[in-house]
Amino acid sequence: MKIGILREGKVPIDRRVPFTPNQCALILRQYPDLRLVVQPSPIRCFPDEAYLLQGIELEEDMGDCDVLFGVKEVRIEDLLEGKTYFYFSHTHKLQPYNRALIQAILRKRIVHIDYECLTYPNGDRLIGFGRYAGLVGAYNGLKTYGEKYGLYHLKSAHQCHDLNEMIQELGKLRLYRTKIVLTGSGRVAKGAVEILDAAGIASVNPEKYLSGVSQDSVYTWIDADRYVARRDGRAFDLAHFYRNGGDYKSMFMPYARQSDVFIAGHYWDPNSPVFFTAQQAAEDDFRIRVIADISCDIGKPIASTLRASTIDDPVYDYDRSRGIEVQAYSDKDHISVMAVDNLPCELPIDASRGFGEVLLYEVLPLVIRGDGDKILQSAIFTNDRGHLTKPYQYMQSYVDGED
Repeated sequence: MKIGILREGKVPIDRRVPFTPNQCALILRQYPDLRLVVQPSPIRCFPDEAYLLQGIELEEDMGDCDVLFGVKEVRIEDLLEGKTYFYFSHTHKLQPYNRALIQAILRKRIVHIDYECLTYPNGDRLIGFGRYAGLVGAYNGLKTYGEKYGLYHLKSAHQCHDLNEMIQELGKLRLYRTKIVLTGSGRVAKGAVEILDAAGIASVNPEKYLSGVSQDSVYTWIDADRYVARRDGRAFDLAHFYRNGGDYKSMFMPYARQSDVFIAGHYWDPNSPVFFTAQQAAEDDFRIRVIADISCDIGKPIASTLRASTIDDPVYDYDRSRGIEVQAYSDKDHISVMAVDNLPCELPIDASRGFGEVLLYEVLPLVIRGDGDKILQSAIFTNDRGHLTKPYQYMQSYVDGED
């Protein structure tokens, strides 16, 4: 088998890699009959020379590779007919901006395996960059708070060499009785907790948090059982909530009245209640003035997230009284929104190492030795006959442009 590592072609550029040079060398030691080549790239966080030093071949033409690994969407013009690809396609949620991509994949009879759909038999996601989104998102939230009030200035995450340098920057924090609410329970939220703890911000339970003013800066970490409730008054049931989001109402406003910063690390379904509306954000007792929206669902769940922002221009203000976007930091009464939707790109070295480690130990053995638990099979969108596989037949109208 010959495996190729693709260079990233999407714009804006992504400097992450599926496997680091050291991981590539380890792969070849573990699988001596395997051939592994890397497509040259001027933008990777690990330069071509780093791969060459580990004895990894560089090849421009990936045409004779059996399996190709990338990170983000492959450009349509770069897709090779009849190959097997691993990458994030951002199509299984019927994203309209990638309709042409899935059409091209089918037309070229490509076997496409999407990282986002790789799950263990129990349904848990196998791989992703969630932790790094949480790490950078929480850091950016603290940075935004400092900039808004002129309290301190942190180096941008993408200007830090790695996670260690980013954490060292937290020593510059100057907080005073700042209250932070964090939502979610997965890798994103856990990554955010790492940053809040590294910053020395005390964690308190929701009851204490809602009781009033704290003498110290604190954060509370809440999941769906705290920010929604069943409309019929019955006890919260997570499985029921996932299936019947419309049967629930938001319980977030008590936190909005007690928080200076909101770090959104939750998963949100369109059938679920919103966290707060534009009308609620305009109320006098709505206290939140900084939102780090890591989840970045545009428009509905968090009324102030009007659009995604960028790494180079990460913050815009939301005018609470008019419900519109205005210039960042233009008024302390505005909500300053950080809604970068590709946060792991700000720590490409660390994110690549963590991602590649899971690929190396959890995914690659299935590719080489066999997929006994059908983990790969469950994430195959398209087959070599140019058809959607059975689990993804729901995408057909999207592919046909009928949705």
